[in-house]
Amino acid sequence: MDGNHPNNKPRPKRRKAEDNPYTLSEMVDASFVSHYYISFIDGQGRNIRLEISKELFATFDRFELDDLSFLNEVDNHYEHSELTEATLNARALHKPDTVEDIVSHRIQSKKLREAIAHLPQTQRTRLILYYFGDMTYKQIADMEGCKYQTVQESIYAALEKIKKLLS
Repeated sequence: MDGNHPNNKPRPKRRKAEDNPYTLSEMVDASFVSHYYISFIDGQGRNIRLEISKELFATFDRFELDDLSFLNEVDNHYEHSELTEATLNARALHKPDTVEDIVSHRIQSKKLREAIAHLPQTQRTRLILYYFGDMTYKQIADMEGCKYQTVQESIYAALEKIKKLLS
């Protein structure tokens, strides 16, 4: 009987060690009696298939499971031993900023603060309230007692000045 016989009990697909030379199979005959087999290739390259006892089958099956467990442990060991700062960083969900990024961000922040400092007082105040104080144009206009459009135009003008100063 070949491995595709309709009475074969399906075996779970398992990863096997490269040096594992045998394959286990179980078949049920017409009278619903299980037969256990081990297959391997002998030294002359012939495919040999032997019927074995249920106990021996269980022993080989347990060996395969233990072997698989060992393979998984080895894989985990290799994976963990190869973890370096670079590989951990590559796996990180939120990668830390590089030193260059931090320095660049600080330089840009300093330039932005200097550009804001060069704005006229009214524009500077409105810009800071809108972008950093989380106030709306209407809230700023109500606070200063002026029109919504005046605040909006003032902030747009402040942004244009900042763009010119930063470029």
